[in-house]
Amino acid sequence: MEKVLVAMSGGVDSSVAAALLKKEGFQVVGGTMEIFPEYEQPSIEEGGCCSLSAIEDAKRVADQLDIPHYTFNMKKIFEKEVINNFVEEYAHGRTPNPCVVCNNEIKFKTLLQKALEIDCDYLATGHYSRIIKGGKRCYLKKGIDHSKDQSYMLYGLTQFQLEHTLMPLGVYQKTKVREIARESGLRIYNKPDSQEICFVPDNDYTRFLEENHPEISEPGYIYDTEGKKLGKHEGLHNYTIGQRRGLGISMPYPIYVVDINYRDNILLVGKNEYVFSSGLVADNLNWIAFPELKRTLQVETKIRYNSPAVQASISPGKDNQTARVEFEKKQRAVTPGQSVVFYRGDLVLGGGLIREAI
Repeated sequence: MEKVLVAMSGGVDSSVAAALLKKEGFQVVGGTMEIFPEYEQPSIEEGGCCSLSAIEDAKRVADQLDIPHYTFNMKKIFEKEVINNFVEEYAHGRTPNPCVVCNNEIKFKTLLQKALEIDCDYLATGHYSRIIKGGKRCYLKKGIDHSKDQSYMLYGLTQFQLEHTLMPLGVYQKTKVREIARESGLRIYNKPDSQEICFVPDNDYTRFLEENHPEISEPGYIYDTEGKKLGKHEGLHNYTIGQRRGLGISMPYPIYVVDINYRDNILLVGKNEYVFSSGLVADNLNWIAFPELKRTLQVETKIRYNSPAVQASISPGKDNQTARVEFEKKQRAVTPGQSVVFYRGDLVLGGGLIREAI
C-alpha cells in the first residue's frame, strides 16, 4: 500500500483530497504546517491557512477520517524563505507573489522532504491542477475547473517534485468538492476559502511591512514621465505598477504608477498609455514540459494569477538564464516581481519571474 502525506490546511480542498486518497486505498497521513510568526498570529475568529484554528480544523478532519495527523513547526524556514523574500522584494520596488515562493521553498521542498523522511511515497495537496506522469517526464496541466485553476502558482515544480506529488482535485469542479465534503460528513464543507496572503491575517500588507519592517518606509519624490517633480511618496512599498488611487496628486487627467525606481527612490507616474508594455524579460526560469527553451515559441502567457492568458512569443536569452517575451498585443501593468507563466492550452510549459517590462 502506497503511503501519502496530505498537506492539510484545515480547509475544504485539502480535507477532501485526504478523503479521496483514503478511499482510493492509499495509506494517508495528515500534516499541517505551523508557519505564522508570533507577531502576526491571527485570532481564532480570523482563522486563515496554517493558523492555529486551521491546525485544529485539520486535526478534527483527520480524526473524522481516522488518519494520523502531525503538525510541523516551520516558522523559522517560512520566515527565512517567504517572509524575508516578501520584504526584500518590496524594499527593492518589486511586487512579489509569496504563494509562489511558498510552493517552491516550503510545500514542495521542505514538506515533501518531511514526507519522504517518514517513509511516504508522495506528498498530496488540494491544488486544482493535474499532474500527468508518463514516459520520462511529468507534466503539469490546468485543473478542469478553470475558475479555480492554480497551475500558475505551481510552475516552479521540478521533475522530482512532480513525480512525488499527487493533486487529486484537479479533475473536479469546486462545487463537486464541497459536495463530497458534505456527503463525507466533514464539518468544514462550507468553510470559506483562505485569504490571499496567508501570513498577513487582515490582508493589509502595507501595515504588515510598516509595523514589522519600518526600515523600508523611506520617503521620496514622485515624477511624471516628462521629468517634472509632482510631490512626495511615503515609501515605494505602498505602490504597484498601474495603480491610480492613493497617489495624493491632483492632475487634469488620470495618472497611474508607470515605474518604481528603487535605485533613486523615485515613483514615476503618467497617463494610462504609459502603463502598457509590448513585452518583458523574465529570469529564475523553470521549464516543466521540456528541459530548456532552445528556440522561439508561440505560447499563451499569463502575467498575473487572475489575468487571462494572452498570445505571445518567448525566446531564450543569450545566457539561457533569461527569456524575452513579446506580446501579440500590448499588456497593461507588467509588474516586476510577479510571475509569468507559459501555456499551450492546458499544458504548463514553465515560467519565471518578471524582471523588467519592455
